[in-house]
Amino acid sequence: MVCLAGCSTQKAPGEFPALAEEFVYGSLALAPASATAAGYHQHGGVALDEQLDDWSEAGVERQRRFYRDINVRLDRFDAARLSPEDQADHAVMKDQVALALLELDTIQEWRHKPTFYVELLGNALFSPFVLEYAPKPARYRAIVARLENLPAFLEQARKNLADSPEIWAAVAREENEGNIGLIDGPLRAGAPADLRLRYDQAAMLAIPALRVFNQYLKDDPAKRPADWRLGTERYARKFRHALGTDKPPADLLGEAEADLKAVRKQMWDLALPLHHKLFPAHKDPVDLNLIVGETLAKIGERHSTPDRYFADARRDLEEAREFVKKKNLLTLPPRDNLRVIETPVFMRGIYSVGGFNSAPALEPQLGAFYWLTPIPKDWPKERVESKLREYNFFGLKLLTIHEAMPGHYVQLEYGNDIQPKSRRLLRSVFGNGPYVEGWAVYVTETMLDEGYLDGSVELRLIFLKQQLRMIANTILDIRLQTMNMSDREALDLMLKQCFQEKEEAEGKLRRAKLSSTQLPTYYAGWRDWRRLRADYQQRQGAAFRLAEFHERMLKAGALPVSVLARLK
Repeated sequence: MVCLAGCSTQKAPGEFPALAEEFVYGSLALAPASATAAGYHQHGGVALDEQLDDWSEAGVERQRRFYRDINVRLDRFDAARLSPEDQADHAVMKDQVALALLELDTIQEWRHKPTFYVELLGNALFSPFVLEYAPKPARYRAIVARLENLPAFLEQARKNLADSPEIWAAVAREENEGNIGLIDGPLRAGAPADLRLRYDQAAMLAIPALRVFNQYLKDDPAKRPADWRLGTERYARKFRHALGTDKPPADLLGEAEADLKAVRKQMWDLALPLHHKLFPAHKDPVDLNLIVGETLAKIGERHSTPDRYFADARRDLEEAREFVKKKNLLTLPPRDNLRVIETPVFMRGIYSVGGFNSAPALEPQLGAFYWLTPIPKDWPKERVESKLREYNFFGLKLLTIHEAMPGHYVQLEYGNDIQPKSRRLLRSVFGNGPYVEGWAVYVTETMLDEGYLDGSVELRLIFLKQQLRMIANTILDIRLQTMNMSDREALDLMLKQCFQEKEEAEGKLRRAKLSSTQLPTYYAGWRDWRRLRADYQQRQGAAFRLAEFHERMLKAGALPVSVLARLK
């Protein structure tokens, strides 16, 4: 409620946990698809698993009122008087409320971005299918209810979408075909016998609605094109709250462009002696791009095949797990709930290579998924080879470390043990991007520093190549969104300065147009984690233990690293 004349503007610190709990559960109640994924199934007597998010005019206004009310009530607390843990949660909530209101009032992707609706639908159907939080019939009743709500949801989406960049509409069509395949394929095949008729009836209406939506995406947004760029002012506002930082984008851009040169120099130093061995006939070449490029190309020749891709990733996962244990980098989570599966088709616009989907924060015993995007069977040979060279023998190992072991999977499993549950949800559902992505990059580097793969120079070179990609992510995002960087300039950066394969570079450019402020989280977070460890090591002196540092920081959950530094 809004504070009127005569009411107190100061809240006692002891009242804060109740507000934090109200924020977490209330925000999930406004987003049923996300609630299912988080393990939150009932709110105020409403079965959230049977609902789709409400993006009607009334639903949008309901969200605005909720976040504005939370913001007013947050401001009634003197953060300095809160406990350190509550101060951290207060900071997270302020950023998340600011982001939500910025989206609702200013950026308004729900008025321009069709992938917003397509991916929401895919997740709403996929989560109850793969997460065994209830007996199968109960989960299928939820799926059927959501299918029954799907036509009205898409009709509302059409009313909301004022315009759309062509790239957003094109990717939405691709991902929407994935939704159709999900409904017509595995979901239909898995329907229990006593629900099959109801499922078929719901699908009979849902699939045509999806096809009509795809036709609309093909015809209508083309008549009303829009720019996918945020622009300087809106980007800066989103950047601040999404990253949880007071550092302006221009400062991070400057650091990234300086590090680009430094990493290229490191690669030169490593590649030169290896190049002499691999290309003995070459007579003292002095061109950095030539030496590093030829060396990387030779390394990239050692790669998997489309048929072995998943088996090799599973092998790499077990290899990394054993190394973490051997080196005692940290205590591994007690749960054994990680599965390697294909990236759902409806998410392949963003996850063109792979990704990680954690177990629900409220039900951590359920499945956690390392998504790996298969190589399409209809790709031409050149395109297949490009991807396999990029994710070669060494690159696939690094991807597996980053996404799964001991990267995202381990970090999120630690986060899923935080108490109380409302704090666990807050720091999981609204986890800080630089903390999450920075950990995955930092711990990959730590694995190499500790001697993974016997200190392989080839592995280190591929890692540095991926560091260039991480740095380029930051440069791309800021320059594309705020400085009108052209496609050609973006591709030249990735292909000529960062040694990326064409398939990787084109996929990254598409991803950069589909999102904003997410790509810099890798670089910003990596730098933060390195600083955090250096500061902690300096304070601990001879008593510093690497495993203890990792476990202590991971047990706090995905907080902005500046907040974490004060907390720990």
